[in-house]
Amino acid sequence: MSDLDTNGAAWAVSPGEYSRGREAQWSVGAPRSQYLRMRDGCRLAVDVYLPMDGDAPGDRFPVIAVMTPYYRRFKVSSEGAEPAPNIAIYRDFFVPRGYALVVLDVRGSGASFGRRDAFRSPKERGDYLELAEWIASQPWCNGSIGATGISYLGAASCFLGSTGHPAVKAVAPLFAVSDTYSDHVFPGGIMCKTVTSNYDDLIRALDWDLRDELKAYAYFSDPRYCGPAPVDDDPQGVLVQEAIEEHKDSFMLRDMAAEMAFREEGCLHDPELHSGACSPYWYLHEVAGKVAVYSVSGWYDGSAFVHGSISRFLTLKGASDRLLLGPWDHGARANGSPWRTPGRSAPDFPILAEVLRFFDHHLAGRPTGIENEDPVHYFCTHAEEWRSAPQWPPVSSPGLWHLRPGRLDLTAQERVATVEHQTKFTVSTGTHTRFERLAAQATVDYYSDWARNEAHMLSFVSDPLPDDLELGGHVRLDLTLSSSESDGAIFAYLSELESDGQLRFITDGCLRLAHRQTSAPPPRYQAVWPYREYSRSHARRMTPLVMEQVQIALLPVGWRLKAGSRLKLSLSGADAEHFQQVPHGRPPRFSFELGGPRGCVLRLPVVSRGD
Repeated sequence: MSDLDTNGAAWAVSPGEYSRGREAQWSVGAPRSQYLRMRDGCRLAVDVYLPMDGDAPGDRFPVIAVMTPYYRRFKVSSEGAEPAPNIAIYRDFFVPRGYALVVLDVRGSGASFGRRDAFRSPKERGDYLELAEWIASQPWCNGSIGATGISYLGAASCFLGSTGHPAVKAVAPLFAVSDTYSDHVFPGGIMCKTVTSNYDDLIRALDWDLRDELKAYAYFSDPRYCGPAPVDDDPQGVLVQEAIEEHKDSFMLRDMAAEMAFREEGCLHDPELHSGACSPYWYLHEVAGKVAVYSVSGWYDGSAFVHGSISRFLTLKGASDRLLLGPWDHGARANGSPWRTPGRSAPDFPILAEVLRFFDHHLAGRPTGIENEDPVHYFCTHAEEWRSAPQWPPVSSPGLWHLRPGRLDLTAQERVATVEHQTKFTVSTGTHTRFERLAAQATVDYYSDWARNEAHMLSFVSDPLPDDLELGGHVRLDLTLSSSESDGAIFAYLSELESDGQLRFITDGCLRLAHRQTSAPPPRYQAVWPYREYSRSHARRMTPLVMEQVQIALLPVGWRLKAGSRLKLSLSGADAEHFQQVPHGRPPRFSFELGGPRGCVLRLPVVSRGD
């Protein structure tokens, strides 16, 4: 099966059908490049691609801006190499359909000067306002600006949307965080090593132009790449080399993460520089009602990025805001469904076609019919079909499964029992998870070794399901537990154990127990899962061996379990490959209370049972 947009009849007009009616009538001109001087004198490199009619550019166009730390363009040593591997998909899709494309090397990266003082710092947001002012003043701009991009680029598009510039009318953040803290670096309040270590290595290789180190990353390994492309007025690359020297004084996330261990707590050297100020959610009040936003993510997206897309959608609540969730990994380089078409890992769904319709509606003023579609579309894995809904989460009824020793049951046992589990810090989810893509690893077969890794965890299994069971929304785990230590981490995993013995990973969630206190989400950060401040004032140690009730949200899912399959819940106190130890060097022993009025419960968002 595939993720084609025609599977499931979720659209009145599918994205593919819409794009087939939008012929690519323009050719793509060679990029024009220059430096833009910012308010503080910092020079940023920008490329402009214009739709061409023969040898001449057209008149005035809506503009799509892309802001990237991964090079707007490489200098190449010979023909045949794609100079803009990070940008080509936008250039080759949007420009022939009548959009000008503007690409910026963000401050401290590529050919741009400057130093980065944080991961998406407020300084960059100021740069984007000046970029919008420059674009709007160009003779080829029709007065409408949009922005899009994957990951960092997508979050940057939200920053641009929050600047308040009147020409910015629509942004489409793809696979992008809303909260740098809980979506990315500290999911569940636990530091993610994949981000704070592996990602730093990639960024340093790019920013310092370390070509031998960059070869380790498949997306940047072409031997014909020779560092960032200079702008037109710097043909010998003298200015590029000066810029690279400045990059060497940029921050390193692995060093800075310790100062951001609590959400919205400022760095010692600058209290205004904190995880909130570096996150799109901090500025959503400047977006709501002014800029249309299309958020896109996937069930296998990295860290907790999918929560970012959903939280952004829930917070904005605008009539023009939309949400698309597919069976994709970070950036949709792969369809992660175990039931995808054999031999084909690349998605078949035309994501950019859906983004095109969105931009056509809001930037180009074309009739698109998008206003007649539901605002939410999501893929139901194992059914291998698309669903639509007027809201997120879709309408569901709670399915309660009670934990018994080794079992999941629809009825609770009256007698109280306990199950103990000793954490081993060597337990891991392996190297085929959604986290690897955050370090630019070319993973395509997700959780292919899941059964081997899950075998080291504490598990609970249901009887075979009498009928199909379809889930849509957020799984929640209500635990009553104690810890032998004053802190600990719980990693929870949901799987489908098929009748033939295949174990299929569905979703997961994690929580550092010191951050177990919940509270009502603030207006700028809406959620339909247990919300936590992750603040120093709300953090509190466990009292060893004392039972407490804790809620853990698993990442959202659209999934149909088949009749005859079993539901399986697995718990661990560690994920050695991806997360720091909690607490360091003191693996806790957990005790879980089962049965009785406080027994542990798994809450499933059941969309339908049977056919």
